Amino acid sequence: MKKPRFIKSIFAQILGVVFLFSCASWNNTEKGAVIGGGTGGAVGAVLGNKSGQAGKGAAIGAVVGAAAGAAVGIYMDKQAKKIEEEVKDAEVERVGDAIKLTFDSGILFGFDSYSLTPASQENIMKFAEILKEYPDTDLSIEGHTDNRGSYQYNLGLSERRAASVKNYLKMQGIDDKRMTTLGFSFDKPVATNDTDEGRAKNRRVEILITANDVLIEKAEKGEIEN
Repeated sequence: MKKPRFIKSIFAQILGVVFLFSCASWNNTEKGAVIGGGTGGAVGAVLGNKSGQAGKGAAIGAVVGAAAGAAVGIYMDKQAKKIEEEVKDAEVERVGDAIKLTFDSGILFGFDSYSLTPASQENIMKFAEILKEYPDTDLSIEGHTDNRGSYQYNLGLSERRAASVKNYLKMQGIDDKRMTTLGFSFDKPVATNDTDEGRAKNRRVEILITANDVLIEKAEKGEIEN
């Protein structure tokens, strides 16, 4: 009995996703080539969901070809490497076609404060210079807290901290249109809130860097320098 075409498609997409995530050590260049190839939008959507940017992940996977996907990956790899080398006290992680930059809130702010410390201002200034070198990316700046205090208070604090980072980047010349901010209160812990160590990890600002439409278009036209 012949299997319907849509069932075959689903099987192919599932196999593609399993294959991609079995290769956790791949860099963005390699993943970009796969996303741009046969696994298509399904893989892109999964990567996008993991990064919190489902729409963009799906768009890259569905629209670009293998060569363009690899070009986007190269661009993001170079940017991530430079951030790792020049921005202190920040954790840099490749997540699909995105870059996730995590700052411990204790590094950025004083206790119960959303005013950036002098050291964090210096780091963000360096980060801004890199963003100017890589203009074809957008930023989602996300504030997170531990669960001490009320939900509403922590929501406001997380929003104000994300806004502080955005405003300082804007002061350094980063286009406001590239940046969005979100506050999550204690909705998205990365560790237990039952210990001091865990709560410290949950107090953080994450910056998700994603390819914008200009970069995707350049990749499709072969205009990205390797």
